[in-house]
Amino acid sequence: MASLTRDDVLKAVGNADDVTIARIIASGATITELAEAQAWLANDEPLINEGRPLATGRARELVDILSELEPVEDEPSPPIAPQE
Repeated sequence: MASLTRDDVLKAVGNADDVTIARIIASGATITELAEAQAWLANDEPLINEGRPLATGRARELVDILSELEPVEDEPSPPIAPQE
């Protein structure tokens, strides 16, 4: 199967910068591996319940890259300065 193209990545991950897109393409992953990585990021519970092993190889690398794009939910917002 062919490696990802820039268009493939942009269709799948619209909010990625050029460096991230290049990292995804450089991983050598396929569109199937990108879809698997996105499925793990979207909701891993159903995949685990199916007994699927955790993502490995290029799919795991994509999970790591794509997870950097997601906002951190546990990080507190900066305080808002009072207005005078």
